[in-house]
Parts: sequence; C-alpha cells; structure tokens
Amino acid sequence: MEVKNWTYEEIPEFDQKVDGAKVIVTTGDEMGVSYGHDVEYANIDGVALHLQILTPTCRNDHYNPFGEQENMKLPCFVFVQGSAWFPQYVYANVCNLAKLALKGYVCAIVQYRHSGQAAFPAQITDARNAVRFLRKNAKKFGIDPDRVVIAGDSSGGHTAVWAGMLHDDESADNLFPGISGEVRGVVNYYGSTSVMAPDSNPIQTLHCLPDSPEGRVMGGKNLLENPELARALSAECNIDENTVMPPMLIFHGTKDRTVNCTCSAVLYETMKKTGHDVTLYLLKGADHGGSEFWSDQIIGIVDEFCKKCF
Repeated sequence: MEVKNWTYEEIPEFDQKVDGAKVIVTTGDEMGVSYGHDVEYANIDGVALHLQILTPTCRNDHYNPFGEQENMKLPCFVFVQGSAWFPQYVYANVCNLAKLALKGYVCAIVQYRHSGQAAFPAQITDARNAVRFLRKNAKKFGIDPDRVVIAGDSSGGHTAVWAGMLHDDESADNLFPGISGEVRGVVNYYGSTSVMAPDSNPIQTLHCLPDSPEGRVMGGKNLLENPELARALSAECNIDENTVMPPMLIFHGTKDRTVNCTCSAVLYETMKKTGHDVTLYLLKGADHGGSEFWSDQIIGIVDEFCKKCF
C-alpha cells in the first residue's frame, strides 16, 4: 500500500484472512466521550476560571479536537459543581456527566470564583459568562447556541437557579458583550437555594453566622443580623409573577443531611404559585448527592426535560 496522506474514504480496507481472528462489524455511530481538560473561559483580576468539557464523539461526526467541528451542532448541558461556595473539586462529576454526554449533549462543568475570592452574586456572573463563552465558541465545541440548559448541584444548584433568573447583566461584569447568557432550562440538583429556615442546613451549627458557608458568600456577614442579605441570597424570596424564568427541573433526596429537602419544596411551591414551569422529583432515602442522582432513570428524565425545553 502506498504511503501518503490518506482520507478515510480512500484508504483501502484490510481484508486479508487471519486465521483465528474474530471480526466485529462497526457502523461509525458507536458513541464515546472526549474530555477537554481545564479549558480557560475567563480570567478576572488574575483568577483563571476553567471549564471541563465532555463531547460526545463517533466516527461519523468527524470530531476534531484541534479545530472547528464539521457536522456537530449539539445541545449543551452546563453544570455548576457544588462546593458550599468554597473552592470546587470540579472533577467530581466528570464520569457521571459522561452518561449524559452519551445521550448527545456537550457537557461543560463550570468553575466559579469561590467565597474566599468574591461574594455573591459573582458566582452567578461567572456561570453566565461561561454560557457566553460556550455560545461564542459554539462552532469550536460543536454546540447549538440555541439549545443551552444550565444545571448544578448544592451551591452549584443555587448558582444555576440564579443564572436562569438573572437577565439584566449587560454590565462591566459581562466579559462577552453582545453575547447572550440566557438558557432554555434549569436543572437543580438538591440546590442550597434558601437560608431562610434555621434548619436549612441540618448538620451545620453555624447557620447564617459570618463563618458559615452562606455568611462567607455574602461577604463574611452575619445574616441573622442582616436578614435582608439572607433574603437576597434565597431564591424563593426573589421570585414573583413577573420573574422571567425558563422551565426548571428539581431533584432532592428526602434524607439530605446537608441541604434540607424543604428548600426545594419551598422553591417548587413558590414557582407553582407564581405561574412558572417547574417539576420536582423527591428521591426517597437519598442523601446529599450520590449515585442515585445519576441512574439511568434520572438521566432519562433529564434528557426528556431538556428536549422539551428546546
């Protein structure tokens, strides 16, 4: 065989008989996942922020990790990794999100500025800037810019909910002027969306004190002495009939020791009363996260929700 720069179509197929070899027929539609590690999407005052990008790949899609995608225009699932607003371990759900990537989604995990670097709402600003970055680079990552959903777990769920609520942010904090940060849906996994109740975080004894996670993300303030800050942080206190929000899907475990399940119940009831599209799934016996939230059943529910949003 001549040695040259063969195209896939041109190269002759190996067809020699090899005694004992077994042949598996392929179609080119067999799906895999490519992992883009630590893709920088922003640098704010010297703080570099990154995305972990999971891209579904198969031979027939001609995936090119070093250039623009030829035939790919896939929906994008943006996921904010929770961390109690402390530094994130952004790799925690890479393998779990690969299950959704295999359904045909480009999945991007967002790193935000943690509470030691910036106070609320910096985390929401970061998430929306991540959406803008992905939309700006849609061809490079094989994304359909019109089909973007944002999700997150725990404090990342809080961030995702607010990213769907916040709209009037064409300011200096917008790193990509003229590019939309809007999303078509929100998936909230056991989000720490409210601090209004004393048992919002059942195993935390520092509720709303300056050293609590919620106190730190509000600038190290005592939220008991500044109830307006507690309300500003709590999603349900900022939703009424005039709030523009995309559809929301909520998952929460009934034995969550970290974020009380009532947080999601209150958010769900508030959204229903104010005429918003919301669905709540209670996972009986589930704690704060775990494999229960990434079962085939849950992945299927998320997939169907996203399709309805588009």
